[in-house]
Amino acid sequence: MTRKPALAVVGATGAAGGELLQILSRHEDIWGEIRLISSPRSAGRKLAVRGEECVVLGLDEEALRGCDVVLFLAPEEICARWAPVAVSLGAVAVDGSGAFRLDPDVPLVVPELNPHALRIRPRGIVASPHDTTLTLLPAIGALHAAFGLRELVISSYQAASGAGRGAMAALRAQLALVAGTELGTATGDLRRAVGEAGTGPLPAPLALNVVPWTGTVRPGGWSSEELGLREETRKVLGLPELKVAATCVRVPVLTAHSLTVHARFEDEVTVARAHEILATSPGVVLYDEPALGDFPTPADVVGTDPTWAGRVRRAPDDERALDLFLCADNLRQGAALNAVHIAETVAAEFPR
Repeated sequence: MTRKPALAVVGATGAAGGELLQILSRHEDIWGEIRLISSPRSAGRKLAVRGEECVVLGLDEEALRGCDVVLFLAPEEICARWAPVAVSLGAVAVDGSGAFRLDPDVPLVVPELNPHALRIRPRGIVASPHDTTLTLLPAIGALHAAFGLRELVISSYQAASGAGRGAMAALRAQLALVAGTELGTATGDLRRAVGEAGTGPLPAPLALNVVPWTGTVRPGGWSSEELGLREETRKVLGLPELKVAATCVRVPVLTAHSLTVHARFEDEVTVARAHEILATSPGVVLYDEPALGDFPTPADVVGTDPTWAGRVRRAPDDERALDLFLCADNLRQGAALNAVHIAETVAAEFPR
């Protein structure tokens, strides 16, 4: 093949899909044809990519035929059904959903950390981690390479956009409802005002509140996202016995996830060495001068590509442990950007 590879984007009309189209327009033009695909109800819409207007196609076999790489940013059930179809039609499928992340025959890839995993893909599918995992891994992967990771204790503060556009709309409506009122000062007043319909896909009101639950119920009181963060981190870093405990919390932020991380290593750590590593690692920005008010927040990092790291401290009772705060745009770094990097790495396999 001497032509440029053809790319299809399934889920182009979603929130992460919109970010992906912006990224494609900014990156080197390595693709030939780019097809934008979504559900049949979105077929016929027009979206811009690389400065050109493209008509969105409905998802079917014909839309996938002739593509070299098919990138899925769609619900899990769509990806589970259609990624194998794309492979059967000759494409490599890059899946941004959770459908294949823990499949032993599907590599889970962060190109900055484990690009070698891309070479072996028995099912023709490559998976991208969850947006919370992608907020964590660029920084923690770099520290692991230097110090040898042994244990993680994580709390996440996840934005509404991680639960989709319905959660974003619900948060905006709730913020409008509570503005200028005394809601949130009496037991149950916020729930009564919002009502069950007003919570959208979330289990409780999010405005003026935090919700200590993301995902679905798993044994032992854990959520699917908490256990997913554990297993995905183990798989990408190649540490199947790594101790990981996570508590995932939804917070009233539209976009950008944050994490507090307690990381214990094999070797002694220092803040100065950790700063040096984070400041020079791909996909990480160190922003850590608390005395000057310099630390990452969602409002500062939204719309940017890297994971931002701050509040780096050595644990007061353990010379081998660090505590730090991480923040990243969950739609860009956490969904679209890593999937694009995987697709671009696959595209480099095709002869020019």
